[in-house]
Amino acid sequence: MHNQEKEINRYFEQMARSYFIDENKELASLDSPVSIGYGQTISQPTLVLKMTLELDISPESRVLEIGTGSGFQTALLATFSDTVYTIERIKALHDRAKEKLQKAEFTNIHFKRGNGSRGWRENAPFDRIMVTAAAPEVPEQLLEQLKNGPDSVTEII
Repeated sequence: MHNQEKEINRYFEQMARSYFIDENKELASLDSPVSIGYGQTISQPTLVLKMTLELDISPESRVLEIGTGSGFQTALLATFSDTVYTIERIKALHDRAKEKLQKAEFTNIHFKRGNGSRGWRENAPFDRIMVTAAAPEVPEQLLEQLKNGPDSVTEII
């Protein structure tokens, strides 16, 4: 395990998942998804950790996140990368996550509300792209926004 992975693991163990959950806070400590409303969930902690480690981010990484959701994953990405650009399609989730992350004093996160399948071309290229929303396939428009192209895609099912 290299240093970055150790740091992510250590930070993750201390993250207050309950901060990102408005209802059913008693479920925050469980390793399972929890509803955040609008038919969406905050992913189970072990999956969030696995996805973050697989993304292999560095302190210099520019990351595009598709599906801000609660902002839990966004906070983890922002802690260990240079800049995070995050897109959420559901206005209420977008607004809530933005408020929580700004209140937590994250200054390296840029927020956008809209359809994430088109990415955020005006801020591309990105070193990494994390799609936390379900999709039958990765849209070509997203792959074109990766600095190293489609060969750098890791799929986690």
